[in-house]
Amino acid sequence: MSGVTDVDMKEVAKFAVGKGWPLPVPRSPLDLLAKQFTSAARQEIRHDEITGRPYRVNHSIPHKQGNETLHLWIDIDEKATTRKKMQKSLTLRREQMVGDGLQLTYDADHWNASHPEEEPIQLEMDLAFDIELRKNAADADDEKAA
Repeated sequence: MSGVTDVDMKEVAKFAVGKGWPLPVPRSPLDLLAKQFTSAARQEIRHDEITGRPYRVNHSIPHKQGNETLHLWIDIDEKATTRKKMQKSLTLRREQMVGDGLQLTYDADHWNASHPEEEPIQLEMDLAFDIELRKNAADADDEKAA
């Protein structure tokens, strides 16, 4: 062990390369461009005309094509975006949140079990109250800006 407790992964990568670890094959320029477009699509925000609240415009849905799964993007405001497609996208995002919550719980449980002398870390997993607080805080921020 090196004795270092806070790790910079770029330094780890430099060390590994120095020890002969093979560098990954770079992606193709087309793959890199597609990744940039994916990132931009994920970040595009519009504001509801009535509430003024922000919403994500583009949503990803998996689509099986042969042996490959593609991630197709749909615009929430397009007429061709059906309820079925939106429900699929939103459900998948919710499942990602559940997976994150499950792993967070495992991590906290492990830390608590490994440190019985410390006060246990307890995290509330029902996020409904927190979400309502954030929604209302956003309204307060909007009023201040006006």
